[in-house]
Amino acid sequence: MAGRTDEQHRIALFIDFENLVTNTGISSNNFDLQPALDQLLEQGKVVFRRAYCDWSRFADAKVRLHDVGVELVDVPPSTRAGKNSADMRLVIDALELCYAREQIDTFVIGSGDSDFCPLAYKLRENGRTVIGLAVKEASSRMFVNACDQFIYMRPKSHGGKDKDHGGKGKGDKDEGRGKRGGKGGKDEGKGHKAEASAKEGHEGKGGKHKSEVPAIAREVVQSLLRRATGPLNPSLIKETIVRKEPDFDERDHGFSTFARLLEALEQEGLLRRIQQGRQGYVVGPDTDLPAAEATKSGGKGRNAKAPAPVEEEDEELESYPDPDDEGL
Repeated sequence: MAGRTDEQHRIALFIDFENLVTNTGISSNNFDLQPALDQLLEQGKVVFRRAYCDWSRFADAKVRLHDVGVELVDVPPSTRAGKNSADMRLVIDALELCYAREQIDTFVIGSGDSDFCPLAYKLRENGRTVIGLAVKEASSRMFVNACDQFIYMRPKSHGGKDKDHGGKGKGDKDEGRGKRGGKGGKDEGKGHKAEASAKEGHEGKGGKHKSEVPAIAREVVQSLLRRATGPLNPSLIKETIVRKEPDFDERDHGFSTFARLLEALEQEGLLRRIQQGRQGYVVGPDTDLPAAEATKSGGKGRNAKAPAPVEEEDEELESYPDPDDEGL
């Protein structure tokens, strides 16, 4: 469409509500869609929001869903066992919207059920991006792989304050401030601060696990740099990883941001980060760069080169022959 950019995605959200609150650790009375919605809003405008369920069973969730603009579609039980046809209604509505609204280019399916694989395949066949949304422990691997991207919801029992999944717990804050009592408390506080600084960026969710670079990141970086003819945008690397592993999230590996993951790869000598204007880029570890770019790279990897003195650089530029002239 004319005038569209990657930042202007139009997103449709379809939720199989019963699937998200049955044996997932999330109940209808603590269901919170906002964290997942925030991630979607970073990618574009969520112009369609609909949840399907027998709402007589989950009335306590209705107000919270209304508050975030979700339309509730009531699907009464259609069998004696109480099973409803919410999944069928969801599929029909999603396909109808796909064919009727060309401007909607991204479909989010809130379910971990593999029954939605055919829907995901059909939407992707029609040029739409498909994002899955569910609880990790209740998601079919087949459905995860059928999506372009997968977002995991986390039950509130994991702490309630881990919206960014990278924050520290209360105990960590107390330690970092040196509030532990006892003799020599000031020195102890300084020690904790130094320790916290050394560990920054190397701990995962809630500071529970040490960061570890995933194999998929190494594989993608090496492959892209091998074929690259110039500097790579970090977002291209992230998008390529997500295409290969739809549920990839650097926070699951102990990195608060993707930039932290790239920093770890640079320290391993797999890449170099450089700065061009306001934009950061990634190049191979042995790539020759102009001295001005080398000084801005900020790389601390083992292959980072020290910048040459300004005087020597100027003399070298003045006497350096043109490669084209040498070949003539």
